[in-house]
Amino acid sequence: MLTLLAAEPSTLQVVWFCLIAVLWIGYLVLEGFDYGVAMLLPFLGKNEKERRVIVNTIGPLWDGNEVWLLTAGGAMFAAFPGWYATLFSGLYLPLFLILVGLIIRGVSFEYRAKHPDARWRNSFDWMAAIGSFIVSLVFGVGFANFIIGMPVALAEGSTHLHVFTGGFWSLFSPFALLGGVVLVVLFLFHGANFLTLKSSGVVHDRAKAVSVKIGLAAIVGGATYLVWANIAYGFGIVGWLLTAVAAVALIVSWFAMSKSRDGWAFAATTVAILAVAVWIFARMWPNLGFVNSGSGIPLDRVSAASTDLTLTIMTGAAVVFVPIVLAYQAWSVWVFRKRISTKNIPDDVVAAA
Repeated sequence: MLTLLAAEPSTLQVVWFCLIAVLWIGYLVLEGFDYGVAMLLPFLGKNEKERRVIVNTIGPLWDGNEVWLLTAGGAMFAAFPGWYATLFSGLYLPLFLILVGLIIRGVSFEYRAKHPDARWRNSFDWMAAIGSFIVSLVFGVGFANFIIGMPVALAEGSTHLHVFTGGFWSLFSPFALLGGVVLVVLFLFHGANFLTLKSSGVVHDRAKAVSVKIGLAAIVGGATYLVWANIAYGFGIVGWLLTAVAAVALIVSWFAMSKSRDGWAFAATTVAILAVAVWIFARMWPNLGFVNSGSGIPLDRVSAASTDLTLTIMTGAAVVFVPIVLAYQAWSVWVFRKRISTKNIPDDVVAAA
């Protein structure tokens, strides 16, 4: 049997792939600084007041930012069930590690102030850092494998169900491991910049010092990763242009932070993450990050998609509810826009902010 040629996608299939990419990009940008701040928490906070300042910078935002991940997963399930099913069946263990990291992180924020004992709070602070590190590392490895292309084939006896044909250890190639490390470093840089933007006093000064140092690692690591990606797995001039945007943004961010331009530094790391994420999702079109082997219907943006009726209904719901969610999140950011310092933390407060 000859391998069937992929069909041309419908307008709705293109639209929903782009919307899912936007949801993932929003998650990486918004939750990225949350992960960075949480990973820095045990190191930048030298006492309870300083750690309370660090936690409070992301306290009103972190759970709302995670909604982008939930929405992205739900949109993948509804719009491209074949994509969703292949990912969750073939990559069960990595996705389970992400879930464990998210649980550890969420529990740490909710429970750290339930007891006044310093050891109790320190333990949960380390849980926040470890959970954020796990999620960042695994996502970095996962997205690198999307760039490489994960091998899939039709399940035996099936005409539409695809299965992942690579082993667990095949996910940890040198390029994929570099992707995990680079995403951790990039989130640390992004988080340190956010912390300088939202704090003042000693916490701000320490975050700035860390940002200047980690920024150099982000520039070197990011450049190595993206150049390698373009040479080995790139897609022409578009990939190199996005790489140039990301590289320039990281350099601008480092330079702005060294000149105490906190807002410019944070905006620049935001642009860098945007450029890298757009690079990844552009590379995933049209095969959704997979390499098809064998014969039969390939797994791509057409075979993995729901019917046009389903996509039409989803589009109507998105038009109504997405602006509401965006407006609420923008309002939350505006309400909690001011800087905080240890002067804002009372001595006798036990309950979490």
